Amino acid sequence: MDISIPELGDVDEVRLVRWLVGVGQTVQAGQELAEVEADKAVFVIEAPAAGVVREIISAQGESARPGRVIGRLEVQ
Repeated sequence: MDISIPELGDVDEVRLVRWLVGVGQTVQAGQELAEVEADKAVFVIEAPAAGVVREIISAQGESARPGRVIGRLEVQ
């Protein structure tokens, strides 16, 4: 399952501030995975389902548009 940047209103681009989890880590649905910054505000991306983080595609500090896949989760 993809971990994507959510739509955040009129925001065209965000910066990935930091990952709160690592590859191989088991997470629960709703658990905070990463922080992104847009227009001086920080938003949290939550796990869409329970599973294991299998891949981190975007590194901290990278910019991304809403909808972009930044990681992958193996659903359990």
